[in-house]
Amino acid sequence: MDSKLALPVGTTLDRFIMRNQEDFPFATGELSQLLRDLALAAKIVNREVNHSGLIGISGAYGSQNIQGEDQQKLDVIANIRFIRALRNGGEVCTIISEEDDEMIQTGNCQGKYIVAMDPLDGSSNIDVNVSIGTIFSIYRRQSGLGEDGLLSDCLQPGEQQVAAGYIIYGPCTMLVYTTGNGVNGFTYEPSLGEFFLSHQDIRIPEEGYIYSCNEGNYRYFDEGTRAYLDYCRKEALTARYTGSLVGDFHRNLLKGGIYLYPATEKAPQGKLRLLYECNALAFIAEQAGGTATNGQTRVLEIQPTNLHQRLPFITGSKNMIAKAQAIMQG
Repeated sequence: MDSKLALPVGTTLDRFIMRNQEDFPFATGELSQLLRDLALAAKIVNREVNHSGLIGISGAYGSQNIQGEDQQKLDVIANIRFIRALRNGGEVCTIISEEDDEMIQTGNCQGKYIVAMDPLDGSSNIDVNVSIGTIFSIYRRQSGLGEDGLLSDCLQPGEQQVAAGYIIYGPCTMLVYTTGNGVNGFTYEPSLGEFFLSHQDIRIPEEGYIYSCNEGNYRYFDEGTRAYLDYCRKEALTARYTGSLVGDFHRNLLKGGIYLYPATEKAPQGKLRLLYECNALAFIAEQAGGTATNGQTRVLEIQPTNLHQRLPFITGSKNMIAKAQAIMQG
């Protein structure tokens, strides 16, 4: 018999969480359960994504979200699935979602956590079978137990995250997360219905050769950004951009690279959302040895002022970002 057939499958997400629970702040089990609730919702959304073309749930939903973006059917479905899982799990008092105007109170007034999420990032790629993803941030509530969460609970700077992660739905589905003690990735095995540890202690290379930016907006970027993109071309760096933030970030995290979504003339405050996208990915990038900035300030230090705040976003390999900032500021 082929010896490979007898190899162990590996460590499941549940077992990994249990073994490392002492790494969690305030380790009393609630955060462990919350991560399991997110993993459960990810399995359900993975099923919906894989079957969307067969059961007619791809395509536009027919309305716009608070960002003014056309919602896809799967945007709405993913939002519902994650909210339902977090509400039923009982550990979260308040949810904020890119797809909803206001805070979502779960009714779990004893819940100790706040979750910010982009339920399905990369909507423009849903219908063309390109990787899409879910992004989430977890904060410990600051207000007292026994009541709904407050706006101030949701407007905490990224430094206050107790955990963050993303799920990428691609050729295989992966869940990548950090609790402030490194970054680990888990690959979903659909026949067993389990996430298994596949990428332990992920470290982003300090140098990279990939730059990810929508160069179609080149004429609308400021002079410093254009100068850096000119440098990338001159140095023959590899351009890779899919329009799916999770997909581009995941590739650069593993291989080394820089992701840029700068401000433009049409979006002077930037386009990506601080609470739903940037904080989580910045936390992961730093825990993997990378950097995340808005061009001037470390992302995790920025104090949010509203639920749907936008900002320019640059993240990736440490040395590449240092070079980018030197050129942009010069």
